Amino acid sequence: MKPSDSETVGSFDLLHPEIRRWIWEQQWQELRDVQDRAIRTILQSEADVLIAAATAAGKTEAAFLPVLTAIAGRDGEGFGAIYISPLKALINDQFRRLDLLCERMEIDVVRWHGDAPQSAKQRARRDPKGVALITPESIEAMMVRRPADARRLLGNVDFIVIDELHAFLRGPRGLHLASLLQRIDVLNAKRPRRIGLSATIGDLRQGAEWLAPGRGDTVSVVESPGGSPELRLQIRGYVHPPEVRGSASPKPDAIDEIVDHLFSSLRETSNLVFAGSRKRVETIADRLRVKSETCGVPNEFFPHHGSLSKSLREELEARLREGGLPTTAVATTTLELGVDIGAVKSVAQIGPPRSLSSLRQRLGRSGRRKDTPAILRIYLDVPYVTADSPAIDRLRPDIVMSVAAINLLIRKFVEPAGEDPSVATVVLHQTLSIIAQRGGETPARLYDAICGAGPLAMLSKADYVAMLRHAASPETALIEQAPDGNLMLSTEGERIVEGRDFYAIFETDEEWRLVAAGRTLGTIPISNAVGVGTVLAFAGRRWIVEAVDDRAKVVEVVSSPAGKVPEFDSLSGEAIHSELAREMLVVYGQSDVPRYLDESAGRLLLEGRSAFREFDLASTPFAYEGSNTFVALWEGAEAISLTAIAFTMAGYDCEPEEIGLVFRGCSPDDVRAAASKIANTPFTVADLASFVKNLRNAKYDDYVSENLLRNLWQKRHEGSICHVTNILRSLAFSA
Repeated sequence: MKPSDSETVGSFDLLHPEIRRWIWEQQWQELRDVQDRAIRTILQSEADVLIAAATAAGKTEAAFLPVLTAIAGRDGEGFGAIYISPLKALINDQFRRLDLLCERMEIDVVRWHGDAPQSAKQRARRDPKGVALITPESIEAMMVRRPADARRLLGNVDFIVIDELHAFLRGPRGLHLASLLQRIDVLNAKRPRRIGLSATIGDLRQGAEWLAPGRGDTVSVVESPGGSPELRLQIRGYVHPPEVRGSASPKPDAIDEIVDHLFSSLRETSNLVFAGSRKRVETIADRLRVKSETCGVPNEFFPHHGSLSKSLREELEARLREGGLPTTAVATTTLELGVDIGAVKSVAQIGPPRSLSSLRQRLGRSGRRKDTPAILRIYLDVPYVTADSPAIDRLRPDIVMSVAAINLLIRKFVEPAGEDPSVATVVLHQTLSIIAQRGGETPARLYDAICGAGPLAMLSKADYVAMLRHAASPETALIEQAPDGNLMLSTEGERIVEGRDFYAIFETDEEWRLVAAGRTLGTIPISNAVGVGTVLAFAGRRWIVEAVDDRAKVVEVVSSPAGKVPEFDSLSGEAIHSELAREMLVVYGQSDVPRYLDESAGRLLLEGRSAFREFDLASTPFAYEGSNTFVALWEGAEAISLTAIAFTMAGYDCEPEEIGLVFRGCSPDDVRAAASKIANTPFTVADLASFVKNLRNAKYDDYVSENLLRNLWQKRHEGSICHVTNILRSLAFSA
């Protein structure tokens, strides 16, 4: 290694001698900026650390080289460091990267998740030390099923490394992990230091506050944006043909055309195609396989999603990683995070980017080798429209959203995480878990352990008491109170805690297991209708159901060369941020056509702008269509939803759309009058809450009272009333 200056020499010299030798053997020319700064911060301070750097910038080494240095030769029982990842596959990758280095340093490293070897975990239980690579669900299982082991293994930890931190800033898994970290703190005499790693955090202060609740300003942030590779980009537009009744030879649909382009552009190289839902993934992979067979060439296109069996997923990941054969994975979000799949030439996405965080994460998979560009293709399939089509279709929002997303990508915008609606479910889950772990506990100690700090603190003591009372009520009967005041699990509570799916806080559907010639292919949700003769698309092939075992929930299938594949389901309804909606308004008002649009996409953009001018949406938010009115709000999904609730409260029939609202049976004058009336009649978030339906969305919400769920909904949105009122007033005075 040839350090560039004396400061780099200093950070290198701080490392363990064995690590320094390892670096020499890797023939590194120098430490990267993020590694240099992280080594100093971790080894020369006691602060928690947030490492934010681009994909493939060396974040893993930035954390582990100093952490391994710090715990080498460490005395005492228990793991010296734990690495927490949202994905088992990512744990397996990191194990491959760390195993040899840890072996030469005489530091034990063990994978700890449901698919990891039991023998290694048994050795770690007998003599816990070194590093554990673990999922949140495995931490939960250890605490509930083996509380004594949890104290021995996790009660003397120096460092907790949290990978893909952005994945934990939103959603129930993030709330769950935040609670688990507090429980680990309680097991330790000295709070372990936390190190977060991420490439796509929009608000670093938010990430720091998540790492150290209430003390985010004490977190040391090591940010290294690094040099971004050259970006080569194309957005391609495809229009579904009009439906012609009685036509004997229908034209190929837009998806067939997309498949043709994927086939011609991606063959003989390795790539990722993000297709949205599992059904879309399977349909596109199937069409690509059929295309390969028709052309008489080897199939290089394979599906990847969470319902596939572990062996099929790992075979595809290994094929990508080894790079010996050209391979394109057609995936849901399963390959979005940092699973090691080697270098891919390009990334494709079907449908417009609704999340800048996801787009950046996906794009980071391409252009990882020095002096190679990142290549992104966005494919849009849009409806055929006429002068009578709805305004929202004529505005061509998909193409405009895609251009707006690219503008924000170039400006390095990433959405901050919003408050999550899963708080009640996670708090109840953690209540049952801690009672099981400790054999009983008082309400006060439970509240302090779960809601004392962090994102779950939004649940007040009064809310928590209400939750406990409902959980102990005869109709729920999850817990009961002993004479000494301790809360215990009831029979129903014990049944839930002892269930195999208790440790995962996210909802898991009951599933059919698909078996072909004795080999498990994977699973499909049990809600899917299956019967003998049904044709299924799965694992990139077509199958026909040969037998169904209702009791065992097993479906036996055989390969089917033909048969009708299930239709596409809709793309993800991922909520868009207000910044993206406002950038769309900017794009509509411009006249240039970006060079990265193909000819069809360019025409679609011009069509959308033409409709924008026809409806005069630069001057008015209203587009009148017969008896209906489309109202363009240019707001994020949350503001549009709340505004729709306000109109519903006043008795108007309206539906949220991507960038606004559609009113049935209303003219623009009707909408103006309604907006004026609502805005001038004082209302509260509680008034809106009374009109909210479908409050029970998270895993254990059925065990929470509707009043509490409604109360928490109010808390999440109480700061938005002023904004909604301003939207209403703007509509009231619009031309």
